[in-house]
Amino acid sequence: MIMYAECEFFVPSAHSLKEKRAVLQRMITRTKQKYNVSIAEIDHQDVWQRTLLALVSVASSQQAAEKELGRAIAFLESNPDWQCLNIQREFL
Repeated sequence: MIMYAECEFFVPSAHSLKEKRAVLQRMITRTKQKYNVSIAEIDHQDVWQRTLLALVSVASSQQAAEKELGRAIAFLESNPDWQCLNIQREFL
């Protein structure tokens, strides 16, 4: 089972693309290390206070994919450096 999610974040502390990328790269690296998901920035690369991340989890069952992706999203939402604006999830 494949589960896909898009998470949009607002980074109020970023005052340049360099500051946004520092926050973003730290969270992407930690998420990849802690959870069995693929993650990448898919939009707003040239905007300094917004980002859109895509996450994908592949597992043998729907529940396992949903659980792993849910844990990764909860980890991303726990970062005090940004605010979650929107999350969309779907099974492929």
